[in-house]
Amino acid sequence: MPSQPIIRKIRPIQLIAVIFFTVSGGPYGLEPLLNYAGEHGALLILLITPMLWDVPAIFTVLELNSMMPVTGGYYKWVKKALGTRWGFYEGWWTWLYTFVDLAIYPGLFVLYASYFFPVLAEYRIPICLCVVWASAALNVLGIVPVGKTSLFLGAIVLAPFIILFFLYFYHHSAHVAVPSVSLKGLPFSSFGMALYTVMWNCLGWDNVTTYAEEVEKPVRSYLISIFAAFALVIVIYFLVILVAEQSGISPADLRDKGFPAVGQLISGNWLGSLIAFAGMASSLGIYAAVLLSVCRVPKVMADDDLLPNRLNRLHPKFQTPYVSIIVCSLVVSFMIFWPFADLLIIDVTVYGAGLSLEYISLIKLRKVSPEIHRPFKIPLSVTGLCLMMLLPFVVYFVALAAAFSSTQQAVWAAIFAIVVLASAELVWQLILWKKPHHKRDRLY
Repeated sequence: MPSQPIIRKIRPIQLIAVIFFTVSGGPYGLEPLLNYAGEHGALLILLITPMLWDVPAIFTVLELNSMMPVTGGYYKWVKKALGTRWGFYEGWWTWLYTFVDLAIYPGLFVLYASYFFPVLAEYRIPICLCVVWASAALNVLGIVPVGKTSLFLGAIVLAPFIILFFLYFYHHSAHVAVPSVSLKGLPFSSFGMALYTVMWNCLGWDNVTTYAEEVEKPVRSYLISIFAAFALVIVIYFLVILVAEQSGISPADLRDKGFPAVGQLISGNWLGSLIAFAGMASSLGIYAAVLLSVCRVPKVMADDDLLPNRLNRLHPKFQTPYVSIIVCSLVVSFMIFWPFADLLIIDVTVYGAGLSLEYISLIKLRKVSPEIHRPFKIPLSVTGLCLMMLLPFVVYFVALAAAFSSTQQAVWAAIFAIVVLASAELVWQLILWKKPHHKRDRLY
C-alpha cells in the first residue's frame, strides 16, 4: 500500500509574511483616506479604527484557534458552537466576501503596472485574468511555495517604504509636525467611507487560520505571527499617511495617482518607480495569500456534505484542494468587472457579518465548554467579552449607516451586500431539501 504524501508545513517567519499579505500587503488601498477624512481626521481614524475593529477580532481568533487549530478555521469554530446551519452561514458568507476581496487586487496590479506603461490600462481585463490564474497555479503547488513567495514579495513591498521613511525623516526631521486631529466638520458620509477604507485595509485575521494544520506548532506560531504582523501593519500605515500629509500632495492626487506620486515628491522618479513596482508585488502577494485561505473553506464544507463533493478533491501530488482553487478562480474572473469603491463596501459589509458569528461562538463556547483547554485565553469574563465585542459592532454599523447616506452608487453596493448575506438562508433551504439528514442537527 503506498504511503501517504507528507504535507509540508510553513514556519513562523513565512506565516508572518502570509498573514501580512492576507490582512494588508502594505499601505496600497489607503490612498483615498486623505480625500475622505482630510488631514485632521485621517490619522485619528487610522489609529482608532484598528483598536476598535481589529484588536477584538485578533484576540477572538487567537483564543478560538488555540482551542481548535484545524483546517477550516472559523467555519469549524462556528459549526461547533452554533451548529451546522450557522457554520454553513459562516462558510458561505466568508466564501462570497473573499470573492469580492480577491477581485480588487488584480485591478490594483494593473493600476501600478500602468505607472510604467500607461497603455496597460486599456488591457485591464486580460491582465487581471493572468494574475488570477497565475496565482491559482501557485496555490495548487501548496502552502510552502505560497509562503516562500510571500516572504520574497514582502521584502519587495517593504523596502521602498523603508527608503521613503528614511529619506523623508533624514531631510525633514526638524520640520515634522503631526497635524491637529479632529473630526469636526467631517460629513457623515465621508466619515463612513474613511471607516470603510481603514476597515478594509485591516481585515482578514480569521482567514489566516483556515490552514492551521499546515503550520508548524500552530498555537505558538499564530500567537507570535499575528501580533508581529499587526504591529508591522499599523506602523507602516501610520508612517505612510504621515509622510503623505507632510509631502504636501493634494488628497485628490494621492487618491488618483497613489503612493508613487508621494515618492516622486520626496526623491524623484526613481523612488516613485520603486513604490509602483512594490504595488505590483503587493497585489500579487495579497491575491495568492487570500486565495490560500479561502480555498480551504469549501473543501472542508464539502467534507461535511454542505457543498458538492468534488470540491474536496486533493491534488494527487501536492495534496492541495485544486478543484476548490479552480472554482474560486472562475468566480473571481467574473468579479473583476466591478469598480473598486463598490467592491470595498460589499467586502467589508459581508465580512463583518461573518465575523459577528465568530464573536458569538467565542461567548457560547466559554459558557457551554469551559473545560476545553485554551492555550491562549482572553483575560476577560463573559460579560467583559460582550462589552469588548460592542466595539467592532459599533464601527460596523456606523460605516454601514454612512454608506446608506452616501452616493446612490454606494447605497446600491450596500443593498447588494445585504442581498448576498440573505442568500445564505436560501442556499441552506436548498441543502435541506436535497439532503434532509442535516435537519437532525440539534442546533439547527
